[in-house]
Amino acid sequence: MSAFSPTVGVASTHPADMPEAHAEIPVWNSENWFYEDWQPGHKIRSLRRTIAEGESHMFNALVLDIHPYVQDQMFAEKEGIFGKRLVAGAFVFSAGLGLVATNCINAFSYGYDRLRFIKPVFIGDTIYSIRTNLDKKPRYRDMGLIRASYEVFKGEGELVLYCEHLQTVKYKNPADFVGKTET
Repeated sequence: MSAFSPTVGVASTHPADMPEAHAEIPVWNSENWFYEDWQPGHKIRSLRRTIAEGESHMFNALVLDIHPYVQDQMFAEKEGIFGKRLVAGAFVFSAGLGLVATNCINAFSYGYDRLRFIKPVFIGDTIYSIRTNLDKKPRYRDMGLIRASYEVFKGEGELVLYCEHLQTVKYKNPADFVGKTET
């Protein structure tokens, strides 16, 4: 294997079931940081993404969301309070979080708290997200609990969605947390 020097808390996996030359290449958008590496206060911002009509419609079809505000242009224009179709909140949530999601092989989703749809998002709006690491605490024998906020903005900084993501994350050194966990 090559002498790969990872950024603190971020490294490639090296699978044994592929050619060594391929296994040495860092995996895109995959991390293997541990509970100890996770730093409260750290922030990341995503690239921007414009929500197109086709993907909004496809999401609605996949989840069977046929509410007139997201599916019926005539209703939205003539009877809706916004005068145009909305992007489904569940899609804004999914796309917004996906913009800053990383694939940490040691972290497992525990749930979401404080999910709020603050402002409407419309077809053609451009969104971006900011993830902020909030806090962490030892929880289980082999994993701690971390909490991060996700803020999704549209346009030039109008907040449209807020939530907090809880994740369990494996300890690098579980012995360091003996007697400090809740369970």
